[in-house]
Amino acid sequence: MAGSYLRIASRRSQLAMVQTHWVRDELGKAHPGLEISIEAMATQGDKILDVALAKIGDKGLFTKELEAQMLVDRADIAVHSLKDLPTNLPEGLMLGCITEREDPADALVVHEKHRDKTLATLPAGAVVGTSSLRRLAQLRHHFPQLTFKDVRGNVITRLEKLDSGEYDCLILAAAGLGRLGLGDRIHELIDPSISLHAVGQGALGIECRHGDTAVLEQIKVLEHRPTALRCLAERAFLRELEGGCQVPIGVNTRFAEPDRGGDLILTGMVASLDGQRLIRDEVRGDQNNPEALGIALATSLREQGAGAILEEIFATVRPEA
Repeated sequence: MAGSYLRIASRRSQLAMVQTHWVRDELGKAHPGLEISIEAMATQGDKILDVALAKIGDKGLFTKELEAQMLVDRADIAVHSLKDLPTNLPEGLMLGCITEREDPADALVVHEKHRDKTLATLPAGAVVGTSSLRRLAQLRHHFPQLTFKDVRGNVITRLEKLDSGEYDCLILAAAGLGRLGLGDRIHELIDPSISLHAVGQGALGIECRHGDTAVLEQIKVLEHRPTALRCLAERAFLRELEGGCQVPIGVNTRFAEPDRGGDLILTGMVASLDGQRLIRDEVRGDQNNPEALGIALATSLREQGAGAILEEIFATVRPEA
């Protein structure tokens, strides 16, 4: 029998709190009488805002502090944007639940003066704000005439920088904008043929302790199997390539016949930071063995040269010891 009290660890950013409150409310509906508390805190990724993410580390920037709370029994679960959760978790912790995915696409948000433009028609030299090496590499590949500039801070802060004229446009996750009630700022959803999204983007991951069956029983009501299958394939692909959150690795997953249990199709890419080299491939197979698909795609890309590209990137962006 599940316990009557549940403690949630969360980042304190506005988006993180919106997501955590959604999880709290849904669990409350599913388990009447369950008392739920939220412990919000700042993570390393939240505190260091004047350095590019890739320069301060690429694993656990937004998760370590939350995980520590679970390991010392001050929290039972942690709610993450799944794209921020490393594929290798600390000993004693596990990914207990993956929620239904929102649109995983990247979105273009423009300054008012470019309301009549699309990503393809922005003028040469237009300043694009992104903190993602994945987005940077793909957009450099397709739009080398644009200028790219790092942007940090939460979504609201980034939008303020855009509106003040510091940037001509931003690339943000459509799901995050939607959850914040800012869907009207989406000017264009970027097609997967241009920008494959981050592993897990658009889904929430609920992390918990290994063997905590009472908590697992509580949170499994939020599991969305089609999303979980897609994200497990994506995470296996990333894990096999040994890529952290801050590397130019993108994915897209879909079901061949969503209503009839068809194959799972996984597309993935690895690109060099300058966008000059971009290796992309696709595999399909049994949706009930998603991790095998991820491993197969990683192997295929590595054989086509992705390993050498990633080694160069790791040498370039790996933080100093």
